[in-house]
Amino acid sequence: MVMFVVRAAAAALLFLAAEPTLAQDARQNEPGQFDYYVLSLSWSPSFCAAAAERDNARGASLQCSARPYSFVVHGLWPQYERGFPEFCQVPAPRLDRGIVSSMLDLMPAPHLVFNEWDRHGTCAGLSARAYFDTIRKARAAVKIPAAYLDLREPLSVTPDAVEDAFRTANPGLPPDGMAIGCDKKRLTEVRICLSKELQFRECPEVAKRSCRREQIAMPPLR
Repeated sequence: MVMFVVRAAAAALLFLAAEPTLAQDARQNEPGQFDYYVLSLSWSPSFCAAAAERDNARGASLQCSARPYSFVVHGLWPQYERGFPEFCQVPAPRLDRGIVSSMLDLMPAPHLVFNEWDRHGTCAGLSARAYFDTIRKARAAVKIPAAYLDLREPLSVTPDAVEDAFRTANPGLPPDGMAIGCDKKRLTEVRICLSKELQFRECPEVAKRSCRREQIAMPPLR
């Protein structure tokens, strides 16, 4: 318990250290008190490629097994207009394993489901079941571009091209309503901002952190 609190506090301090000009929201870490959500969709082939390079199979075996995953849900994160809450209940309410099992089609790693509930779900002001139902509804609200549904060959893209593809597939998604995540060479995730009612909305603080690399790779489905 003590170590968990220490880790949570350390995570918060690291974030604040990385954003020295970011003022803490007056509602900081009050469950249910936030402005909008970020739906983070992870490009699974990039995750698996990075895990293989690190020779780190721990936690990746299910997601990187024979089933070919494309975009999977990394999380649904409550946000403030500037900054975000996290670890709003320590310890977090116990998460029923039936809920965990029900989410593996969207979030194919049990530890991911547990971690997202502890760090982000506890800030939504919802029961565990309602929070994960909201994740499912948020994922259903976003259409994946057809070109990325069954990618069989490596693809080199620009962050702008990925954004354009998502906006074309999702009418109403504003130009500053999303961000592209990348590592040194690969697309890692797409973050899309949604209102509490799960409608597309602007989020300039998120959008300005989008990947700035000229080209990034999308490894194909396994």
